[in-house]
Amino acid sequence: MSAIFVLNGPNLNLLGRREPAIYGADTLDDIEALLRARADAEGVALTFRQSNVEGELVGWIHEAGLSGAGVLINAGAYSHTSIALRDAITGSGATSVEIHLSNVYAREDFRHKSTIAPVCRGVICGFGKASYLLGFEALLPLLGGAAGKA
Repeated sequence: MSAIFVLNGPNLNLLGRREPAIYGADTLDDIEALLRARADAEGVALTFRQSNVEGELVGWIHEAGLSGAGVLINAGAYSHTSIALRDAITGSGATSVEIHLSNVYAREDFRHKSTIAPVCRGVICGFGKASYLLGFEALLPLLGGAAGKA
């Protein structure tokens, strides 16, 4: 059975109330329910976590990578600043896809550079909660899941 860790960084616990014009009205719980339904349909073990603490995210990336699970990561602002997350992805060998709810390239200049994108298999941004589903669909065949079987 494939396993995917969905890791959410700082301030994503505020979804639904934080700048809804940018991030939408859905809460993180809504997004988790959406992904759990998709994971259940594919027989994928899903671990869904959020932290405002960089070190916790690092530990969870290690846990996922060392166990062979994939990582779907919305690192929030840490995407643009964290060498530690980048090193955790490479050091643990985690097959990772970076996602964002908003189109970071249509926003402030400092959001245009990601420190983790170069060590992820791909980046999906700008599709709201659908970014999570698109990331899941992209990650699954990389792990040998059902969507990758011909």
